[in-house]
Amino acid sequence: MIIASAEPHDVTKLLAFREEAAAWLRGLGSDQWTRPYPADKLLATIEAGTVFMLRDGHTTAGTITLTPDAEAGLWTSSELTEPSMFVNKLTVAREYAGQDLGGRLLDWAGDRARRAGAQWLRLDAWTTNEALQRYYLAHGFSHVRTVREGGAVNGGPRVSGWLAQREAQSADHGFTDRAAAPERLRSAA
Repeated sequence: MIIASAEPHDVTKLLAFREEAAAWLRGLGSDQWTRPYPADKLLATIEAGTVFMLRDGHTTAGTITLTPDAEAGLWTSSELTEPSMFVNKLTVAREYAGQDLGGRLLDWAGDRARRAGAQWLRLDAWTTNEALQRYYLAHGFSHVRTVREGGAVNGGPRVSGWLAQREAQSADHGFTDRAAAPERLRSAA
């Protein structure tokens, strides 16, 4: 399988991918990703070079967003001085479930983060999705805390505030990496 940067024409595929994941999550009783993701916001992240596609031939097997930018209100100012990269929107196609592609994408992200000079690979997960939280713990992440206030709508409850991190480190993820080399992280001010 090949991992490469997403391109603008991937927007439609990524939106459909997210809908597939949301439907699967609804079937499990989760309210995660019930709101449609804005296509313009997704296109902006693709153009910023932070979205990556895992392809198996012509089929998209998974996707991950890896960015040096933390979502506002989650991490403390002290934590933000530590060189880190942040995982978002990790999704694996249902037809590839059970192959630990998500774990391998996390390993790829940790390796890429290390090459960029990060100490930490960090993420926030859906606050009520305990199965997802256990998944991240099983993949070497440590729970930092859960942020429940300061959501995007009127400062209300935050739905994705379960914070976790693991050291950014070299990994044998097994993918052919066609993404451009990561830019080195800038020092925190």
